[in-house]
Amino acid sequence: MEKKRISRRAEKATDERVEKSRKTVLAATYELLTQSGLSGVSVDAVSRRSGVAKTTIYRHWRSREALLLEACSQLSSKPQDPNTGSIKGDLELLAAGITARLHHPWSTVLPSIIDAAERDKELAKLQSQIHEQTRGVFVTAIERAQERGELSRSQDVHELMALILGPLLYRRFFSRESFDAEFAKRVVERALRNGN
Repeated sequence: MEKKRISRRAEKATDERVEKSRKTVLAATYELLTQSGLSGVSVDAVSRRSGVAKTTIYRHWRSREALLLEACSQLSSKPQDPNTGSIKGDLELLAAGITARLHHPWSTVLPSIIDAAERDKELAKLQSQIHEQTRGVFVTAIERAQERGELSRSQDVHELMALILGPLLYRRFFSRESFDAEFAKRVVERALRNGN
């Protein structure tokens, strides 16, 4: 009985150490990703940054790609459906949320994920998941507004979404002009005016 208890304690301590080293490696990978994108992340660099041996890293992730996939999949959380009762309210909150996320360090990784997705099927799946998370809440809000009669059923959901996301992404990644929640609100107003 005593041996079982000791064995369980040792197992628990091992599990905690494993979990701690995994978290340390993922945190180091995240830091490297936000500093230099996908191309700046190697297992050697992660090992140096995290202080975790390469052999331990490879024990948890079979390859650099597997490590990148897990780290990238944790970069972006799914936006919440605001369901304010009006399409304008829903879209303003969603656009403000996207604006906040585009000011977050994870957004610096997005261009390199999109670029790598052109050549890597696994990263293409990840990029698709990130896009689907964002797209899903917009589609839900727009379709709900169509059911309430706030928007015409002929309104193209993806076109309206593009009218909102386009200016935000343009400012973040191309013109690098400043943008904030007020700008996002104006984008939504224009999109609703032009989309109907």
